[in-house]
Amino acid sequence: MKALKAVFASVVLVLNIFFHISLLLPFALIKLVLPFRPVRRVVDAVLNAIAESWIGLNKFWMWAVGRTRWQIQGVDGLRYRGWYLVNCNHQSWVDILVLQWVFNRKIPLLKFFIKHELIYVPIMGFAWWALDFPFMKRRGGASAQKDLETARQACEKFKVIPTSVISFMEGTRFTPAKHDQQKSPYRNLLKPKTGGVGMSLETMGELFDGLLDVTIVYPKGVPTFIDLMTGRMDEVIVTVRLRPIPPELLTAAQGKGVDRAQLQAWVNGLWAEKDAEIDALKAGRAPTPVASQH
Repeated sequence: MKALKAVFASVVLVLNIFFHISLLLPFALIKLVLPFRPVRRVVDAVLNAIAESWIGLNKFWMWAVGRTRWQIQGVDGLRYRGWYLVNCNHQSWVDILVLQWVFNRKIPLLKFFIKHELIYVPIMGFAWWALDFPFMKRRGGASAQKDLETARQACEKFKVIPTSVISFMEGTRFTPAKHDQQKSPYRNLLKPKTGGVGMSLETMGELFDGLLDVTIVYPKGVPTFIDLMTGRMDEVIVTVRLRPIPPELLTAAQGKGVDRAQLQAWVNGLWAEKDAEIDALKAGRAPTPVASQH
């Protein structure tokens, strides 16, 4: 049965990719040839709608192969025409599909900061480029400065139509080995990095309705993509909190840069709360309520 589920999921996944790429291609070429803001406004809206349809079919095969128990809190009242900065803990490639399941057509299309090497992935690299996903090299020195400039340019593009900018601030997937290597002070999280978030705030902070602080917990263990395709993802808990962004971090609207020390202090506080929330969810307890802005 698991093999049949995997075959079914694989066939739908591949057909879904080729079908939506065929829809996306002509609009991506228009975007390449006519990179003007009025054209982008229309073309980007069409490209995002194609991506949302793509995600919708992915949700279909996820539903068909597994009877996952979804526990989702905090998505009521979100705006499809809003601008959101999204933060989430990161454990598996499955996290991305979980986030898309939770937010598709509830908020604008999620735009990820992804590794530069992925631009060379056949078909998908082109799709990510067309959808303005920022490609980051994530190295030190001059490459780090280039990454920040890439983030700035991407955020300028995100101003054209409502967008959700998501950052996995841990920078990589959590593993016990990475946790020990970092000597992370958090039990369930790696140390947060704030470069991409800071650039997002500096470039378009005044547009954001707030921070969507997302926590994902897999009570039966972190699934792999194969687990997802064979229906072995039993349960997912997702909590979403809409938090106000501190006014002192929105000074870019007055021509000032974000104070990185203040940003890091704010994120560290969020991380401490998220760490405690993950402990509570893993133990089957309700997390301590945190005030949300709706």
